[in-house]
Amino acid sequence: MKKILTFLLSLVILFGYHPLFAQPDKPPYVSAVPKFTFGKTLKEQEAQLKTNPLMLRLEESRKKLAGDQFRPIYHYVNPEGKLNDPNGLCFWQGNWHLFYQGYPPEDPRQHWGHAISKDLVHWRDLPYAIYPSPERAVFSGSTLVEDNRVIAMYHGTAVGNMVAVSSDPLLLNWEKVTGNAVIPAKSTTGSSLPYSVFDPSIWKKGNMYYALSAGRTPTGPGGRPVRADYLFRSKDLKKWEYMHEFVQDDRFTLIGDDGACPYFWPIGDRYIMNFFSHMSGGQYLLGDYDKKNDKFIATSGGKYNHGAVGPSGVHAPSAAPDGKGGVVVIFNMNPGKPSESWNQIMSLPRRLTLLSKDELGQEPAADLGSLRYGAKHIEKMKLPANQEIVLNDVKGNAMEISAEIDPQKAQFIELNLLRSPNKEEYTRIVFFREKGFGKGLEYRSGPQTASMPADLVNLFTGEKPAPRTPNVPASLISIESSYSSTLPDVGIRAPETATVNLGPGETVKLRVFIDKSVIEVFVNGKQCVAMRVYPGRDDSTGVSIRAQGQEAELLSLDAWQMKSIYE
Repeated sequence: MKKILTFLLSLVILFGYHPLFAQPDKPPYVSAVPKFTFGKTLKEQEAQLKTNPLMLRLEESRKKLAGDQFRPIYHYVNPEGKLNDPNGLCFWQGNWHLFYQGYPPEDPRQHWGHAISKDLVHWRDLPYAIYPSPERAVFSGSTLVEDNRVIAMYHGTAVGNMVAVSSDPLLLNWEKVTGNAVIPAKSTTGSSLPYSVFDPSIWKKGNMYYALSAGRTPTGPGGRPVRADYLFRSKDLKKWEYMHEFVQDDRFTLIGDDGACPYFWPIGDRYIMNFFSHMSGGQYLLGDYDKKNDKFIATSGGKYNHGAVGPSGVHAPSAAPDGKGGVVVIFNMNPGKPSESWNQIMSLPRRLTLLSKDELGQEPAADLGSLRYGAKHIEKMKLPANQEIVLNDVKGNAMEISAEIDPQKAQFIELNLLRSPNKEEYTRIVFFREKGFGKGLEYRSGPQTASMPADLVNLFTGEKPAPRTPNVPASLISIESSYSSTLPDVGIRAPETATVNLGPGETVKLRVFIDKSVIEVFVNGKQCVAMRVYPGRDDSTGVSIRAQGQEAELLSLDAWQMKSIYE
């Protein structure tokens, strides 16, 4: 018996604990997943990872799942089990670190999975980073990079918001500050709390740490719930003082929204708060940080998904500064078809920048050129009205397409992807020039207190108006999957339609990424729409283009096949 106890104790010393001691279903909720302690130098860690049993298991699982026809090859997908929110995106000692809610097979509660990348293109799996206990499950949170360490702050279900720190080269070893929730979910006195305890965001100002805690508050019209994010501060990460609701002047989110998965960072000379609403999806607020009163003054806002999050929609963000005045953000994307052993995927990382005071730019954050091969080029050509043109040389289900189009007076331009020869299956990308909202009435003091903008005054009265802002409507970009699949178990998603503002005479520049079961469309560096699609036919690989109503002109189109990031 003594030998057995000695052996078990040695396992505890080596691994931190052993699955024999796991208690997944009751406090302290110890995980059944093997956990390892790694060395402190990069050389030691790399040597240990080569023979680590968990790493070998992840590698084997990734190989087994690679044959799934709908599993993307250049979007990150976790190596085993299900996937949920991305968490704690950060850059540390030469690597981008992506954490995510993973569900290990032997203990399918949320643990923080972990992957790293040098270039935001090629990702390398690492062992699970943060395990449950004392929390029941490791939910969403963010990270803060300091000179000598990385701080993770996240929600631990059943206990409250937790803080963990790591300082090793690959962020493999994490220590939980105090070993308990630093912002408990329940009051010690039994009284109700004036705030919610949920997904946190962390940053530092001077010598103080600040954190948001996500939630909503019943202070909307008629007592209905609206988004809220509650502000805390701390000197030592252990004791946190509640301050107040953080966001001021938010008239951009909807009644019923909540402020989950918040990420608050500078962008250009302003600030952005990315977050997720369980009602209406991924969103952002732009504004100014009143550091004296510790308030975020919102001046504009927008969405990352333009419909319900499921099926097949964009879900929650994780974001971090890129060191160049922009912000890198990545999202998980929901499935639209049952799949064995896995479900969600990650979007391509996007780089967010300020195009103007209240306008956000969105582009792929990484140079994906290293994945391209098999280039095809389509020369300038007229697009006759109401005639679909099949681009016979452009085919594939793992491609990048870059196209520039002059819509001229066409009602819309349609790009069909993953198209079968007889069009039994296809996914529509549609650009509607100036079919969105205009600027509305102008109100001012004086005899004419309300007037139409200049171009509409001309239209209705024929008078020459005083110079005013033209009422040019916004354009729209839409992605539609109504005919993407003939498979009986695929959930159809309603069209995803977003506003994109183009200047006078500005051509349409599309960057389209197709990867097995996901399509992402970037428009002029100003907007992005994305969704999951599941064509069931092997020949659904074609591409066509069409101008409706009147002719347009395709100025250029380039297409590339894309390599796997895992080979």
